Amino acid sequence: MRWLLLVCLIAWQRQGCHGAQTINMQLLQHWDNNWEGQFSVPLTSDVLGWELRIHFSTPVSGIQQWDGTWLQTGGTSGQDYVLLNLVDKGYHKAGTTMTIRMMGKFTGGTAPTATAEYIDLTGDSQTVPPLAIMTGVQATKYNYEEVLVKSLLFYEAQRSGKLPANNRVPWRNDSALNDKGSNNEDLTGGYYDAGDHVKFNFPMAYTTTMLAWGYLEWKDAYTQAGQHQQILDAIKWPLDYFIKCHVAPHELYVQVGDGGPDHGFWGRPEDMTMARPAFKITESRPGSDVAGETAAAMAAGSLVFKHINSTYSATLLTHARQLYDFATKYKGKYSDSVNQAAAYYRSGAYEDELGWAGVWLFQATGDRRYLTEAEAIRPTGAGWGDSWDDKTTYTDILLYKFTHKNEYKTDIEATFTSWMPGGSLPYTPGGMAYRLQWGALRYAVNMATAALFAADLNLHEHDYPSLLGSVQTLQNGPIIDQARVQACPHPVAGMNSETQAPIPTLCTGPWSVGQDDSYKDDRNDYVKNEVACDYNAAWQSGIAGLLHLALHNELPTDCK
Repeated sequence: MRWLLLVCLIAWQRQGCHGAQTINMQLLQHWDNNWEGQFSVPLTSDVLGWELRIHFSTPVSGIQQWDGTWLQTGGTSGQDYVLLNLVDKGYHKAGTTMTIRMMGKFTGGTAPTATAEYIDLTGDSQTVPPLAIMTGVQATKYNYEEVLVKSLLFYEAQRSGKLPANNRVPWRNDSALNDKGSNNEDLTGGYYDAGDHVKFNFPMAYTTTMLAWGYLEWKDAYTQAGQHQQILDAIKWPLDYFIKCHVAPHELYVQVGDGGPDHGFWGRPEDMTMARPAFKITESRPGSDVAGETAAAMAAGSLVFKHINSTYSATLLTHARQLYDFATKYKGKYSDSVNQAAAYYRSGAYEDELGWAGVWLFQATGDRRYLTEAEAIRPTGAGWGDSWDDKTTYTDILLYKFTHKNEYKTDIEATFTSWMPGGSLPYTPGGMAYRLQWGALRYAVNMATAALFAADLNLHEHDYPSLLGSVQTLQNGPIIDQARVQACPHPVAGMNSETQAPIPTLCTGPWSVGQDDSYKDDRNDYVKNEVACDYNAAWQSGIAGLLHLALHNELPTDCK
């Protein structure tokens, strides 16, 4: 179980309320000892979360309402309650009136009046009910539901293309609607990579595979947090884009936008005017790594949607098969074929992606050819640290799941031995395994989530009962992250400075700290403050894994 503790890395602490006002309840009707009333809250700013602290003039009970989680406070008098918004009931536009209706029973001969303190929790960690309120399960130190939701909101903030009607990020609008291929193919959609607005498909495909894997393993966590549809949307958004990018069996667009001109522009994606060229791999300019990773993402996606949308699942699987064949027949590193990617996401090798793709295709099809080829090509030995560019340990875990061969177990054990205290990695004073300066927490989180997947296979889940490295609690999370989609001026957000972010909770880091645990909340320090889709991917799934364990009363002590 020691491996599980790697994922206990970050907990956002409550930052304080953004606004409060007193609202009186309008009594709509009463009969016998029943009453119905409503609170109407005029909104002067966009709201992402709210709370009502209500005091009734007389005891009430049996309350029915449809907007939040209800908690009685102030002892047993029956007069004091707190209503905390449900996840999907927390988002409202400035200039509207939020109406909250409820009904119940009252004691005595006079229908109740009520006064509530309305609190705007935008940016506050309490916008999601804690596990104990929702389920009765023993409360945990960390609000995993809140982290799960906010991490998904980050992906919604990173969307490119035409946004859907259920967009939950009020300052985002449609963007990059003219993204096209060299033959005028529609390449809209997908995720902006990081603080920039380039669509780098290699890390985006890795992100998609990891989100799908976490969903397939720990679906109940998303259901519990009220985010089942949202995680499906987060997975489908890039998959729809990858389908557009795969324009022929052996042709795949792998990047839209050029890092040089893009990084010279500090502004909203909605305001971009620079050229956004598209780059693809072909038989003469191959990219086995990105084609393999995209095949893995589509195969994993086909499993996600198999019983939800069988037609869509079949489409994904067709693309996955074609891309795998392309990747294995025309071998080469995509960053050797696409110079514009080399400066940002240079590939180290492609064998790990081919093994990763093969094992996912085996899961999706049952065809043992894919499993045999995955076993033949996968890198051997201990993994360096899995990420967008290295799937060694992830692949070993899945190969062990399907074969139970000792060679995979041996390599998995060697990997985690190197990550534990006394292994080959240095540790920060605060106890975090430190692999690399850039995205230091990213690597620790990635391996933590790999440990969760391994523990699900009964690999050392009880042999290591105490510390496995990385437990890092940030008492004050970052306010100024390096992400233009969040930080730049916007008439809805009302921000006019590069030094402010409209919604601090969508920051997803810091993802790097110094080896001495140092951190500075400075947007100009992009090493420590830039966000990225791949940074959040294993983190998202790891939090789902921890919430799953909490729901089954299996959470390690240090994660409670």
